[in-house]
Amino acid sequence: MIQSRGMSESSLPGGFVNHVVRVGATVRRPPSARSEFVAELLRFLEVRGWSGAPRYLGLDEDGREVLTYLEGHVAWEREQPSAVHSEESLLLVTRLVREFHDLTAGTELAGSQEAVCHNDLSPKNTVYRSVGGALRPVAFIDWDLAAPGARIHDVAHVCWQYIGLGPWVRDIDESARRLRLVADTYELADRDDLVPAILWWQDRCWRGIEAAAQTGDRAMIGLRDAGAVMEVQAAWQWVLDHRGVLARALR
Repeated sequence: MIQSRGMSESSLPGGFVNHVVRVGATVRRPPSARSEFVAELLRFLEVRGWSGAPRYLGLDEDGREVLTYLEGHVAWEREQPSAVHSEESLLLVTRLVREFHDLTAGTELAGSQEAVCHNDLSPKNTVYRSVGGALRPVAFIDWDLAAPGARIHDVAHVCWQYIGLGPWVRDIDESARRLRLVADTYELADRDDLVPAILWWQDRCWRGIEAAAQTGDRAMIGLRDAGAVMEVQAAWQWVLDHRGVLARALR
């Protein structure tokens, strides 16, 4: 049991679903339905020496999960330094995803699936640190939704979230080029399925928020009321409208 009482706590920003606090060099968060799997995954990544995820340390006396605190910049606010959205950062994110996919492929954690997927990859769940004078991605946090799955699911999430596909895109050709860059860097084989996978994620996301909000889930009600459903619907419609341009860039 890890002690926390008597130690100062500070709330960490950006948590839309769980109340997460920092206690010294650790993070404390409520357990989830997938806590056991996530703990096993994080222990596995630690044993394999992969530094792209926090370490799982156990539970404290309040029953909260205890993880190592990863120093750095988490890009949870809408406005971010240009380095967060740079091509260099996009390449590094893609390589990090390929690394943990390759580490988990063929393991008991992946089961009959290709690998373990994070399933919530975005700048909001990424830790950036200064590398060569510029912010660069070094780790992912919030592994609550991690599960066995198809590699393309995480690759699609990277394309949606890190390229920022949606009606706010100013240069469709540049976004399409970055889409191709992600596929090339990951060495994705089944590229015909990438744009449909992006659309699947976006559709699943807004429907999931709406359905959970209707059941009374306070966190999802908050997201819906903040405009998340309409924003994701708009992103889905934009990808649908431009799927031809995006798909051609992958060929």
